[in-house]
Amino acid sequence: MLNTRSLGTSLDRMLTLNRALDQAFSGVGGSRVWVPALDVAERGDAYVIHAELPGVSPDQVDVSFEQNILTIRGSKPASFDVSTEGEVRVFAAERVHGSFERSVRLPEFVDADRIDASFANGLLTVTVPKAQAAQPRKITIRGTTTPSMNDQKQQQIQG
Repeated sequence: MLNTRSLGTSLDRMLTLNRALDQAFSGVGGSRVWVPALDVAERGDAYVIHAELPGVSPDQVDVSFEQNILTIRGSKPASFDVSTEGEVRVFAAERVHGSFERSVRLPEFVDADRIDASFANGLLTVTVPKAQAAQPRKITIRGTTTPSMNDQKQQQIQG
């Protein structure tokens, strides 16, 4: 059977269906929430948090630390700006944009004055050093030394 519909008409119907499905499954008004992926790891001397922020520039991100809660918030711009580009016909819009916020509660023993953040290739890295009290350390044991079994055997052989 020969289909006489044009490719444009079929594409329009397919995109309209996609748009309707997106709106049905993404909430009121088609707004979706973007939640950046986080990795949180503990090293011997610090906690390290990595946040994936593709399409976000460092000046659009705010990192704060209050009451042992590290908060990363910011905004991701839309791909198309109708106010500057004029009317735009979008065939597919799968990338999420808008405001985001992630928070991580950290243990009490951190050095808040030395928190460091860096941003490269869409990856935010926040390093939260542990306080000296929380860092592992070797404890020396004081007291008199008692001879070991080997020392006692050597003394018996010599004597």
